[in-house]
Amino acid sequence: MPYKKIRLILGDQLNADHSWYDHVVSSVLYVMMEMRQETDYVSHHITKIVAFFIAMRRFAHNLRQCGHAVHYIALDDPQNRHSPRENLKALAQIHPIEAIEYQLPDEYRLDCQLAELQGHLGIPVYAADTEHFLTSRDELAVFFKGKKHYLMEHFYRKMRRKHQVLMDGDRPLGDRWNFDNENRNRLPERVEVPEPTVFRRSEEIREIEEMLRRQSVHFIGRLNPDCWYWPADRQEAMIILGHFIEKSLLFFGKYQDAMSQRSATIFHSLLSFALNTKMLKPFEVVRSVEDRLPASPSPEILAQVEGFIRQILGWREYMRGIYWTEMPEFGRLNYFGNHRALPDFYWTGDTGLNCLRHAIGQSLEQAYAHHIQRLMITGNFAALAGIDPGQVDRWYLGIYIDAIEWVEITNTRGMSQYADGGIVGTKPYVSSGNYIKRMSDYCSGCRYKPEVKTGPEACPFNSLYWHFHHRNRHLLGANPRIAQVYRTWDRMDAGHKEQLLKQAGDYLERIETL
Repeated sequence: MPYKKIRLILGDQLNADHSWYDHVVSSVLYVMMEMRQETDYVSHHITKIVAFFIAMRRFAHNLRQCGHAVHYIALDDPQNRHSPRENLKALAQIHPIEAIEYQLPDEYRLDCQLAELQGHLGIPVYAADTEHFLTSRDELAVFFKGKKHYLMEHFYRKMRRKHQVLMDGDRPLGDRWNFDNENRNRLPERVEVPEPTVFRRSEEIREIEEMLRRQSVHFIGRLNPDCWYWPADRQEAMIILGHFIEKSLLFFGKYQDAMSQRSATIFHSLLSFALNTKMLKPFEVVRSVEDRLPASPSPEILAQVEGFIRQILGWREYMRGIYWTEMPEFGRLNYFGNHRALPDFYWTGDTGLNCLRHAIGQSLEQAYAHHIQRLMITGNFAALAGIDPGQVDRWYLGIYIDAIEWVEITNTRGMSQYADGGIVGTKPYVSSGNYIKRMSDYCSGCRYKPEVKTGPEACPFNSLYWHFHHRNRHLLGANPRIAQVYRTWDRMDAGHKEQLLKQAGDYLERIETL
């Protein structure tokens, strides 16, 4: 069959409901590629690579089952040039291709790469929308035009009104826009958490793992087929969504910030991989969750549902808007001028801090940690210690199953590290050991004590917290949201302040041995 049009599908564009697939057109060839440029641009967790390749291969299979022509280029294909341009050029020499189409990528580097295709190939190239997000790339920039800050709460309310989600006319359901204050509870021992959905696919996992090893792909982490939570297609993603709504939704909001050694997932949805690969659409997830509400929901039930919807309808779309408004400059921001190397224990989990050992160990084992583990454990420590935000970015981008740059870098360099100087967050999200003790069971059994400020048993988060604010006062002192922190520091005895700074300095000097 002489194909006249190529449609390129990227690995995070697995949207089976896209209008491209409404009709089978015999002259259209769909092309998918496993490429070294994607496996190698950071050190990815092996689970992440395997999960993407399984999902891509399943998507290609399902398209063929529907009658579409698909050319799938595996990583070990001898004809694979490992470049979209070169692979497409090779196909254009085989078939009488008159046009190439692609869906707009979500990463800046790929956007630039694909935008240059026409100049290199000499064939008309057209871009289509992914038909996934609830906003356009520039919608956030237009909404905040002329404003000094991008306040997520304002954007979230706009989205609620625009899409009539959790609304009673023009008023928020329950007369409250968010229930964030109710979403900060520690997980009690008596509360049982559900087991996540596990998919059995050892053969597929082993096959791709062996290929990666044959191809000498460098990766981090470990494969754990017995804890495989990641869907291969839309049908499996819908199973995860149903499981979340049935088993976890009505406890999500209350315990979304809790951390526990008992469970990696607690009441979290595990939908981020399915959403970020576009197996599921955000609006269908939002509506499915909203439909779970009774006719007259109590404030407690509404708090659970609103807490989840805020993550999808508000935060996710907001972060994407920040990305396309601020890139590529955003990827170079380093507000505090941090240049300390990321400690080796981020790659091994070998540290005496139980919170870090658990969060990092879990990440290496499962390619997963929920948002508070990322923000207030691994991210918190990196910010307090003054780690180079570029190294922090690369670690997060590689280790997590759902990490694609548009959502990773805005959360990491912005929210977590405050390297953007306040574009995303209105203050640095850092804490002492007291927060970790309050929100987790990590401190039990740790060789460091959260109530101890100085001395050999002192929790490093305590002195590093004050060291962070002391050394960055010239940048943070005028921030009204942390004025109380500096008032507390100024009231401290001079001798005690000196001890705290000395303690932090010692910890920073021997950071690899903590």
